[in-house]
Amino acid sequence: MNAESGVFGAANDLQAVTDADREAFQRELGRPPRGILAVAYRCAHQVPAVVLTSPRLEDGTPFPTMYYLCCKELNAAVSRMESEGVMKEMTERLAQDPDLAAAYRRAHDSYLATRNALGDLGIAVTAGGMPDRVKCLHVLVAHSLAVGRGVNPLGDEAVDRLGDYFRGEPACSHL
Repeated sequence: MNAESGVFGAANDLQAVTDADREAFQRELGRPPRGILAVAYRCAHQVPAVVLTSPRLEDGTPFPTMYYLCCKELNAAVSRMESEGVMKEMTERLAQDPDLAAAYRRAHDSYLATRNALGDLGIAVTAGGMPDRVKCLHVLVAHSLAVGRGVNPLGDEAVDRLGDYFRGEPACSHL
């Protein structure tokens, strides 16, 4: 199961947000979307699963989470993964594996450069705990799905593990 196989859809293929996308976002998350710039990843059903958001909301509030996971089934599966301690295990590996830590720092730098190109928040904080720890797998999964494999090693790993955390949700049976 990986983004390159086409099972997940095309990574890094930003698409304009349609009214149907906004409706899907609201249906999935139970609230209207805020600050959405584009759809960054669609599942095999062509429903937005990751959106690209503005670094600032319309009222000027900073919003550093650039790639936002907006599929409730994906969110539920990632939450189950988090509840099993995967973040702690990944953070421990970061402290022990300099190559992994360097790759994760590059993911942070890439995320920051992309976000700053959209609008510089004047901060070096990205999201998900990057670059020193794993704080939110939702962010890492969204990042990997949006930009494709090879950019965020821990995001890629979390995507690879997703199949173990789905419970047969029909909307995401393609995973």
